[in-house]
Amino acid sequence: MDASRVALVRGWVADAGRVTVLTGAGVSTASGIPDFRGPNGLWTKDPAAAAMFDLDSYRRDADLRVRAWRNRRDNPAWTARPNPAHVALVDLERSGRLRALVTQNIDGLHQRAGSSPDLVVELHGTLFWAACLDCGLRTPMAQVLERVDAGEDDPRCLRCGGVQRSATIAFGQALDRAVLGRAVRAAQECEVFLAAGTSLLVDPAAGLCSVALRHGARLVVLNGSPTPYDDVADAVLDGDLTQVLPAVVGPGSATDVPPDRPTGSPSVA
Repeated sequence: MDASRVALVRGWVADAGRVTVLTGAGVSTASGIPDFRGPNGLWTKDPAAAAMFDLDSYRRDADLRVRAWRNRRDNPAWTARPNPAHVALVDLERSGRLRALVTQNIDGLHQRAGSSPDLVVELHGTLFWAACLDCGLRTPMAQVLERVDAGEDDPRCLRCGGVQRSATIAFGQALDRAVLGRAVRAAQECEVFLAAGTSLLVDPAAGLCSVALRHGARLVVLNGSPTPYDDVADAVLDGDLTQVLPAVVGPGSATDVPPDRPTGSPSVA
């Protein structure tokens, strides 16, 4: 971590009236939730696992759905706790500078750390709910996983009998237009745009960096590996996000982390 660059970025954040943050899987890895494409990522270790996130494959393959439900039930994110990177963004919010916290993560850890749900924009949905792909019925994920524990390998929708999955965005599925609109406006209206823990390989999330730049914001990339936006960013910071984010946006500390997770609130794939 380059101290001079950290100080520079911290000054930009301190001077800004509106800061928008985009977070990716790298923010949650210190909480024990693996990312997808990193050295220890879910898809790196098991390329076949990517099929669980493909909508057509999921609809077509009953065996794949069985595997996906087991993964949701057994994922270590059930016991995950917010880490200092999440807490630092709560500090930023409390300073009055946070325009929006746009996240590609579906684990709810920002809200559990104390971020206001009104400021968190979940681009890729949430794992706290299951959704029927046929009638759209939403059911608390905890209730569906109780059925898995009771022996249902592929629990169907109780209203129409359709296929269910987590209420998250899969490959082949469009983002919610209203949610995307909120994210775009947040990128347009900020003075500093921080992209933290994201590879910036997937649009439209990655494209928010371009939106921010076009509207005059400073772009800061904080990631452990190179991204396609490094060359156009005003600053690039690497290193452990549990140290870098607190250094840039606020004090943060592990002692601020809430001790218990909400009952029945999964953060699983």
